[in-house]
Amino acid sequence: MSVNMKHKIAFHLNCLEQGGAERVVSNLANQFVKEGYEVLIATEWYGENEFQIDRRVRRVHVGLKDSDDKKNRIAQFFLRVKYLRQFMNTEKPDLLIAFAQRANYRALMASYGTNVPVMISIRTDPVGHYDAWSDKLQIPVLFPKASGCVFQTEGQKEFFAPFLQKNSRIILNPINDKYIGLPEPQHRKKEVVQSGRLVDFKNQPMLLRAFVKVHEKHPDYILKIYGGDSFDGTKEILEEIIAENKAQDYIRLMGASDTLEQDMIDAAVYAFSSDWEGLPNALLEAMALGLPIVATDCPCGGPRTVMKDGVNGLLIPIKNQKALEDGINKLIEDPEYAGRLGREAKNIAQQANARAIFEQWQSYIEEICSAKHRG
Repeated sequence: MSVNMKHKIAFHLNCLEQGGAERVVSNLANQFVKEGYEVLIATEWYGENEFQIDRRVRRVHVGLKDSDDKKNRIAQFFLRVKYLRQFMNTEKPDLLIAFAQRANYRALMASYGTNVPVMISIRTDPVGHYDAWSDKLQIPVLFPKASGCVFQTEGQKEFFAPFLQKNSRIILNPINDKYIGLPEPQHRKKEVVQSGRLVDFKNQPMLLRAFVKVHEKHPDYILKIYGGDSFDGTKEILEEIIAENKAQDYIRLMGASDTLEQDMIDAAVYAFSSDWEGLPNALLEAMALGLPIVATDCPCGGPRTVMKDGVNGLLIPIKNQKALEDGINKLIEDPEYAGRLGREAKNIAQQANARAIFEQWQSYIEEICSAKHRG
């Protein structure tokens, strides 16, 4: 796409600590600044373990000040909106792109009187995250102000009113280049793997219990879960399950890893067990590696957006331990079939590589910025 005029764009989210939305923003910001755009990231706070951003991307703190600590929650809420509005009035970006629920609300509230268009982005399952009484009050008032909206899945889009559906695009998450184009391993290890934080909605306890049964049938296979602790109690639950089943030798919590493309590429099966997600990066990465996958068909339709059952993986109902057990066994016991699914899964890289996804964001951003200038 040829772009004559490089716009000034700003992203707004809570922080850049490692998570799905934060990864996408970091990648997009780095790509846009390399293309010659002026890029800012306005965040509420600084995290301990953040994604790296290009030095040309300007990071601006728009969160609470030290002097605001003792103020009540309502006062702090309005101060956050005030500081973001000040940022918008000072920097005057051609577009502010908000990521995740609270940032979406803040950005739309802050935009009043600024003449800065706001694009919002839905990054999770709207059920349970956009259906509380407070959401039902805010959405009809604020969301019509959005100049655009990016969804990850059709399921997310269908949750919202027609006015937002019409004013939107579905854009997948970009896959990191390091997962793309790797050669298929000559031999697969007798390992079942999963990657992702140890957190309740990923339902890793179900995976462990299913694998205990798998191991009874295939005692030479082990399970490895790569992911850091979310400190919500999930890790302790998993450790209890391992202890109860004396499974220390064949179920291993590996911790976070920066080399998943090496750790997992020759595994026999990738098992995805979430009860709900947006569009999980971990699943896209496993597909790009060509892993045979069994995945829960979780709301809001992330796996279903990129997988077709029996074509590039196995889709099973959520919270169904027996289906997960059977799916893992099927892929272990029929390596030829598993290989076909993995090779087909690898094609996801054609539609979700970083360049293709960047060009979709760029096209949509240019469309909104051009509309603003025409207006």
